[in-house]
Amino acid sequence: CPLLRSITYPTMSEDLQLLQPLTVGGQQIKNRVCLAPMTRARCTPTEDPLDPANATPNDLMAEYYEQRASGGLLITEATAISEMGSGWLHAPHIRTAGQVAAWKTVADRVHARGSVIYLQLWHLGRQTHSSFHPSTGTIAAPSAIKMGGAQTKTLTKEHVEPETPTEMTIEEIEATIADYATAAKLAAEAGFDGVEVHSANGYLLDTFLQSSTNTRTDAYGGSPENRVRMLKEVIEAIVASGAFPANRIAVRLSPNGAFGDMGSDDNDTMFPYVAEQLNAYNLAYLHVMDGLGFGYHQKCKAVTCADIRKVYDGLLMANVGLTRDTAEGMIRSGAVDLAAFGRIYMSNPDLVERFANDWPVEEGAPYETWWDETAEKGYTDWPAYQPKEETGEKAEEAEEKKDGEDEE
Repeated sequence: CPLLRSITYPTMSEDLQLLQPLTVGGQQIKNRVCLAPMTRARCTPTEDPLDPANATPNDLMAEYYEQRASGGLLITEATAISEMGSGWLHAPHIRTAGQVAAWKTVADRVHARGSVIYLQLWHLGRQTHSSFHPSTGTIAAPSAIKMGGAQTKTLTKEHVEPETPTEMTIEEIEATIADYATAAKLAAEAGFDGVEVHSANGYLLDTFLQSSTNTRTDAYGGSPENRVRMLKEVIEAIVASGAFPANRIAVRLSPNGAFGDMGSDDNDTMFPYVAEQLNAYNLAYLHVMDGLGFGYHQKCKAVTCADIRKVYDGLLMANVGLTRDTAEGMIRSGAVDLAAFGRIYMSNPDLVERFANDWPVEEGAPYETWWDETAEKGYTDWPAYQPKEETGEKAEEAEEKKDGEDEE
């Protein structure tokens, strides 16, 4: 939250609460540093963009997650749950046996380094383009409201005006909820420890929550109770499927974000209500993008982690623009329990070690490498920090100091 983010706690590295273990979903994670979910679009390009290989994790991606597995909890990039939920070239899916097997390689390599990994479940909603959906030729959303202020990409990489989505029928909503449950079962088969339901950044579930994008008059629109209904039914469907218990399911929210032409004048009351409603499930954690560095809609006052803490009883994760010291301050204040790092985790695969040893942290990766087809460039080619060895008199002084400490 903005106020708490201004409070930092200069401490010795060994005293950092950020580096202390925590129990999440019945599993102990080794520290509270989390890899934020970030679309990196590194699946292998194919001649046919609808070839499932174009959306299948590869060895480069496994290396990327393995490099960052000193963090306690890794959250994968957003992963499409269905054809209708897809719409980003070279971003991964979880739909086929081949994709499950490829994701299992990722999960196994992360587990080998002692970390926990959750798969983020994604439906793009109105931000996709119909060219990705040959079965229907449409895009779907709670209401027929076109995304403004941006362009979208087609299957052939053309930048075009966003399309007006088709308002989902009750049957389509029910089928989509089933798609989430199926994807969660595949995630369990792939060896993931849990799933994070992406309900942020203007994607499908976020557009159901927000009044600016949901003008339905049925059971899924209108009142706050109705607008949160689909999210709750997704959680319940995953549990009922046997894929994961509720304490291995997380939810991500973005009450302040403008990405995807989002923001509503009642977000400051709606999102605390959503958080309060989620208390009933005993989730793994609630992931709140309360930082304003990803764009702030300014349609109401910002919702902070402190606001959510007042109404939410479970574990909270903060995200967007955190540094080691601001994250430490938020954890020590009790506002949050976990901290997710994005841009600086891209460029610092050994972020935990840098935090622990007071080593310098590289600036975030350049924008053009976030999700362009640059393969390992800006992705897996960031080096781990190599401390310089002390030589000569400095090394002798350090050794004498150490010997003196040992004798005390």
